Amino acid sequence: MACSSPRDKPVRFAVVGGGVAGVTCAEQLASQFPSDNVVLLTAAPLVKTVTNYKQVSKIIEDFDVEEQPSSLLEEKYPNLKVVHAAVKSLQANDHVLLTEKGAKVSYEKLCLCNGARPRLLIQDNPHVLGIRDTDSAQDFQKRLSKAKRVLVVGNGGIALELVYEVEGCEVIWAIKDKAIGNTFFDAGAAQFLIPSLGADKPEKAITCKRSRYTTEAPGASDPPCADAGEPGQSGPSAEPGSALGPDWHEGISLRGAEEKVSHKVCVECECEIQKIYSKEEFMLSPLHQSSDMGTWLVYVQLTNGKIYGCDFIVSATGVVPNTEPFLPGNKFELAEDGGFLVDDHMRTSEPDVFAAGDVCSAGWEPGPLWQQMRLWTQARQMGWYAGRCMAADVLGEPIELDFCFELFTHVTKFFNYKVVLLGKYNAQGLGQNHELLVRCSKGMEYVKVVLSGGRMMGAVLIGETDLEETFENLILNQMDLSAYGEDLLNPGIDIEDYFD
Repeated sequence: MACSSPRDKPVRFAVVGGGVAGVTCAEQLASQFPSDNVVLLTAAPLVKTVTNYKQVSKIIEDFDVEEQPSSLLEEKYPNLKVVHAAVKSLQANDHVLLTEKGAKVSYEKLCLCNGARPRLLIQDNPHVLGIRDTDSAQDFQKRLSKAKRVLVVGNGGIALELVYEVEGCEVIWAIKDKAIGNTFFDAGAAQFLIPSLGADKPEKAITCKRSRYTTEAPGASDPPCADAGEPGQSGPSAEPGSALGPDWHEGISLRGAEEKVSHKVCVECECEIQKIYSKEEFMLSPLHQSSDMGTWLVYVQLTNGKIYGCDFIVSATGVVPNTEPFLPGNKFELAEDGGFLVDDHMRTSEPDVFAAGDVCSAGWEPGPLWQQMRLWTQARQMGWYAGRCMAADVLGEPIELDFCFELFTHVTKFFNYKVVLLGKYNAQGLGQNHELLVRCSKGMEYVKVVLSGGRMMGAVLIGETDLEETFENLILNQMDLSAYGEDLLNPGIDIEDYFD
């Protein structure tokens, strides 16, 4: 039995978190130590697994994320036991985890991969919704089906996907930056993407990209494409679930109540929410007396002076590492962003406790071409590497920092365009000592290269450019490209052959 009493022999490895980092770490350990017990604790009924994995180049990787019943994971790895329970506390000195259900798990080595939670604009407001896990996404879908207007706050990945995918409902998008997608793009890339907000979207395939499973019966699965009105969940979970995967909106309906509205987005730049009013509060305020705002469930006053009524607000303003359950009684060192500070072997400040994914912060001096971002690619990389580090620790073997931390890479999709980010793609940390080369074909591709001292330090590739492997090599090799000048992005030159 995975859950042990104090007199039982501790399990060799315990991992907390059913997201990509935790599952990847547990799989790595279970495969490397087939005769040892591995326990994965997760509050969610389904776990996130990496599928359709492709090694695009030396470091760049592409994959899907599927929600699957934990029974499939246990079938694949007989020595892996999944315990469905939230962790109540950690007694790091005693190497013991206590769950909300009263179970005790004693361990030799532990990896914390329990992710992050949404940073909500305001807590406990029924009209403010954060989207982070499957349950909150389904709550959003249910509310959206009755909505005529929503207001989205934030400028990261979730917000970018949301404003593009929602149909049948007006979207007011409030961002504090001058351009959309500031986390990933510069103003030039934002201008390339903006027309997509007003354009008709391409028809979606009828079949779902991923399988969908129900939690009503363990191991049961829905048909290949579940009806949009039946999201495959028996009801809201009392415990927080794992973070959403890439393309989280695939296979669910994100359509509002307005049949005549297809895709309507109004972007309000360089502003934040000044005040939120309930319907009752707004009706009694002087603002109502001086305006004809109609009747809405909630009203928002922005710092640019504009006021909008809407059905609800989506807070997509980032995440906070979910460290709180493990702090009482322990002496974890935390980073400035609140994550567990880990060294270059993913070890926390507590003995035999490792961490990976969104819950941790890299405490080593990063290489000149890498930075931590709480993205799915890094969750998988960190989980995999943490498993290897735990194995090396047990075996007493040396291990070097994995090559994936040499260069930041991320492959995703925004506004139906393939997006590849490499290195210091936004000239992070380069100050004024850099230059940019840009190539843009309207509606087709956007290519930006960041150069410093004649050497490529980063790149943004939007569209089917097929340049990711070539640019990865140029960044890693740090070849002096000064002699090529603007010909580096000359569309008349086959750059792939040029540098082979």
